[in-house]
Amino acid sequence: MPEKRTYADRAEYLKKAATARRRKLKQMVAEYKGGKCGLCGYRRCIWALDLHHIDESMKEFSMSVRGLTRSWEKIKAEADKCILICANCHREIHAGVTQLPVEKRE
Repeated sequence: MPEKRTYADRAEYLKKAATARRRKLKQMVAEYKGGKCGLCGYRRCIWALDLHHIDESMKEFSMSVRGLTRSWEKIKAEADKCILICANCHREIHAGVTQLPVEKRE
């Protein structure tokens, strides 16, 4: 009788499956939030789009790669607290160079 399969036997498959799921969820959440930067309108590459929490005190989890391991319902609930913005606008907000317009903060 063969020995039981181990995690090591399937490690590469599991890594690829997790990466594929995260990519799919990133695409889904970008589409759910409009597919473009809420500030400048950038839309060429969804991988350059980030979710920015409008009110940090309401943040339950980060929407980075680890956040994309949760269920679609939890991701949508957290995305509803965010605005979709491009990486450049996101960095400018955190650097204090720009701010979210008042109507986007609500």
